[in-house]
Amino acid sequence: MWKLVVLFWLLCLLIIFGIIGLALAAELTFTYVPLEDEEVVSVSLRGSFNSWGEWPMEEQSDGTWNITVDLEPGEYQYKFFINGKWPQDMSTARAGGPIDPNAIGYINDGFGGQNAICRIKEEVTEGVVLVHNPDAPAYLCIADERLVLRLKTSPHKVAKVFLVTDEGRWPMERQLQWEYGEVFRLSLKFPDSLKYRFVGYTIEGTEFSLPEDPSQSFFFDGIDHFPQLKWVSQGIIYQIFPERFYNGNPENDVLALKSDEFRYNEQWAQNKLWVEEGPSLANWNVPISSQHCCHQYFGGDLAGIIEKLDYLKELGVTALYLNPIFDSGSAHGYDTHDYMKVSPKFGTEEDLQDLLNEAHKRGMRVILDFVPNHTGLGFWAFQDVVKNGEDSPYWDWYFIHKWPFSPGDPSAYEAWWGVGSLPKLNTGNLEVREYLFKVVRYWLNFGADGWRVDVPNELVEAQAFFREMRQITKMEKPDAYLIAEIWQLDPSWVQGDQYDSLMNYALGRDILLNFAKGSIDGESALANLSRYFAAYGENVTAMGFNLVSSHDTGRILTDLGGGNFGDSPNPGAVERLKLLSTLFYTLPGAPVIFQGDERGILGEKEFYDSHRYPIQWDTADESLISHYKKLAQLRQKIPALTSSVVRVYYGTDNLLSFFKGEQGKGEVLIVANNGTEIEKFELPLGNWRSVTEGEILQGTIYIPSLQVRIFERL
Repeated sequence: MWKLVVLFWLLCLLIIFGIIGLALAAELTFTYVPLEDEEVVSVSLRGSFNSWGEWPMEEQSDGTWNITVDLEPGEYQYKFFINGKWPQDMSTARAGGPIDPNAIGYINDGFGGQNAICRIKEEVTEGVVLVHNPDAPAYLCIADERLVLRLKTSPHKVAKVFLVTDEGRWPMERQLQWEYGEVFRLSLKFPDSLKYRFVGYTIEGTEFSLPEDPSQSFFFDGIDHFPQLKWVSQGIIYQIFPERFYNGNPENDVLALKSDEFRYNEQWAQNKLWVEEGPSLANWNVPISSQHCCHQYFGGDLAGIIEKLDYLKELGVTALYLNPIFDSGSAHGYDTHDYMKVSPKFGTEEDLQDLLNEAHKRGMRVILDFVPNHTGLGFWAFQDVVKNGEDSPYWDWYFIHKWPFSPGDPSAYEAWWGVGSLPKLNTGNLEVREYLFKVVRYWLNFGADGWRVDVPNELVEAQAFFREMRQITKMEKPDAYLIAEIWQLDPSWVQGDQYDSLMNYALGRDILLNFAKGSIDGESALANLSRYFAAYGENVTAMGFNLVSSHDTGRILTDLGGGNFGDSPNPGAVERLKLLSTLFYTLPGAPVIFQGDERGILGEKEFYDSHRYPIQWDTADESLISHYKKLAQLRQKIPALTSSVVRVYYGTDNLLSFFKGEQGKGEVLIVANNGTEIEKFELPLGNWRSVTEGEILQGTIYIPSLQVRIFERL
């Protein structure tokens, strides 16, 4: 009897999620083999498949640790979490070799190391797989004020699909294609409500229906449950690392030393590092020291940002994202001392108000950085714990292992990635949550337009925390923008209950950077773009925080082979940067510029974070600045370039092409050539106008090397 019950509920799930045929999850066993003399007490598996949460691994009789999990088809990043610590680099952390020999590759983890990569190939039973879940934005959402409906199918098995309603039926377009799937799409004028189903034909001519019973239908209630923010979709975002942007008020420079971590880190004091490697003030163009990452201060501040607003306006910037500006113990600011106080080295609360006012006057929004996972050593609650131990009312704000202790000792308390200067907050504690939500409310009411959140996946009870944070944020300011620092493809964060967007390194670094470098060909890039855009709702990709470089990566020009800090940029890499930035400005979402990238700055992360070196405002590649300005003008001039709709077209060795905008008159075709030779390209049927040259073209055309061409359908 129980087997019949299980079968019944399985069939119900198949109907609910709209699956005909079956896409099988695969079992994958992960194994950790300790070194001969290594003492291991715990190992867990953390990865993009579990939002970097912990899945404990079991010790085996032979001393190894393993876990077997079921994963859906796809590519995932992961690390083993050993004895409560992260390995820096999965490719080298095992005595110079890989921790997991079964990994198929490695990828930058954003913190100076590498995650391992595993891949699950899709196995499909006989028949056609159809997937439509109306509760997921990837299948149903409101984008550009239209209802978007999508159906995922098996690859190369479906000839036609129609959307069927009480008012008739409409053909759907094939939007995305890759090795394991295809997506069909249709958009309609936003209806009050809609009952609908799908009818289609396989390439052999067999008819299918979803739901299978023609009397059943899916239902849309006429409510936009996950509103798109137009100001993001149509915008251009500029990321500012305040300490290294521009020094507008030299008088506050010395204040950096008064709150620096060295005043609180007793481990450094005991090791006499205060004298040898303590914080320093530096002139704007002095050489990089070993403290450049965190404790070499150059004087950038809020007044400096205000002075450069007109420059940013000329670039077409419509929003600023500021790395942490609250009181902290470092140049980067991710070790907060007081969430309710502007760092004195950056200025005052009045200076921040002036910045917000001046930015808003110019039509610019301002997004602040929020660090709820950990604090700095100087945070008042942590200092109370240091002094009073278990008698402190804030004892349960942290995870203390022993007391008394020396601040900076990571064995005494849980700390972010074992870094003793970053004690981890217990966001499962109601008082901690209430304090952090108070911070969220305060600065939104002060005038901030959104939050970028640091390492959200590492919080205690993260999902519950951010669901509540979203409710609070949208209640205070409905059009506030919420961005999660998630590096990999992971739609679980953008279902309408937590974030509006992720930091889309999965688009910028994993796909477009590799295409622009020539590391992958156009065919692979097109398939990867299809996988990416199939995973997210069009409302989500339209709000994309799309970046390649940031304060956590090397400079984009360096990553493209342009040279390291102090070099003269390679001209070929400059052309590749122009190609890459053009793709960013034409795909759905908001392109994000890391400060100075538009000026041709070089810098590798490995050299004391040289990518964060102060902008030298007396030097720049003027051709790049002009290029970025022209891209901004094109987005303003051509509506299709800020559309939420993208449709793949053609990819080959060196060519990548895709459509942008609703199908028909006004849509644009983007064609990129990442090769060093001219490439022949066949335009789709019809008349096309070259956006840059103004020519009306048909048929065969030629795309110059390292160039992108944009064509508008007439």
